Amino acid sequence: MGRLNAFPPFLAVLLRRPMNPSSPTSPVESRPASPGAGQLATNADVLVTGATGNVGGELVRLFGAAGLPVRAAVPEPEQARFGDGVEPVALDFRRPDTFAGALDGVRRVFLVRPPAIADVKRTLLPFLDAAERAGVEHVVFLSLQGAGRNPLVPHRTVEKRLEASGLAWTFLRPSFFMQNLSGTHRADLRDRSELFVPAGRGRTAFVDARDVALVAFLALTEPGHERRAYTLTGAEALTYADVAAVFTGVLGRPIRYADPSLVAFWRRMRAQGHPAAFVAVTSVLYTAGRFGLAGSVTDDLARLLGRPPRTLRTFAEDYRALWEPGTAAA
Repeated sequence: MGRLNAFPPFLAVLLRRPMNPSSPTSPVESRPASPGAGQLATNADVLVTGATGNVGGELVRLFGAAGLPVRAAVPEPEQARFGDGVEPVALDFRRPDTFAGALDGVRRVFLVRPPAIADVKRTLLPFLDAAERAGVEHVVFLSLQGAGRNPLVPHRTVEKRLEASGLAWTFLRPSFFMQNLSGTHRADLRDRSELFVPAGRGRTAFVDARDVALVAFLALTEPGHERRAYTLTGAEALTYADVAAVFTGVLGRPIRYADPSLVAFWRRMRAQGHPAAFVAVTSVLYTAGRFGLAGSVTDDLARLLGRPPRTLRTFAEDYRALWEPGTAAA
């Protein structure tokens, strides 16, 4: 694992393929030929949770682009719109009655904690119990950087449950997603030309969710990733003043880093309609960044993909239209 020239040909094509600047996560590619016998086992038994999110959505598209069937877990499958080979299934972590149907026949799961869920003991842990009873063999969990040494974040609670289970597991511990700048903080950048995050002068090793999705795809489709934890970061750690400077150059207008207090950040986020649980977790993450806990850079991503991680400038250039004044909300 970890070398591009060692991957099946269809997967090597995916890893090299450029991405579509019209969408934060959509690959531009013709559908690769389905793998031949002996390359990969059938993937109809893969369940992707968070299937409309930054990583999960891109992961579903990668399966589709590779011609591999996959189940996409969503709260309301009748309203879901996916491509060929994608089976929407109902799953709500707050409703245990949805677990059995989503897990029927599944062997591998990509697990994401929804941002609005902080109490994983009543939601994700019962889901993992159900997964083990249903015969799931491997869970790839989207955790976060530093979770292994931070018992306060809900991600570590999920990791500990997996470590104590009979399931094979892979932990993806990404740093801060660049896509938060095109999602959560898009309106501030677009309408106010400012970055409004309470991270002080701390550095963050931003990572592109598209790169993380590729690692998740590998972990779900090739052997050798069981009982491994990967810390996935970009190649450089930037302050938010650095981020503002990158966006100033790409967007062609001054972008200011506001560095608000936690109270001001809370009020702005709640006024924008973000749930309290989401704002609380986000505040903890920014506080960690303020104290230098998000700035570690690793080579895990580059080693696994066989190429350097995408840079913040590349990300901003790919999707600059999202921050143009007057553009509609995504």
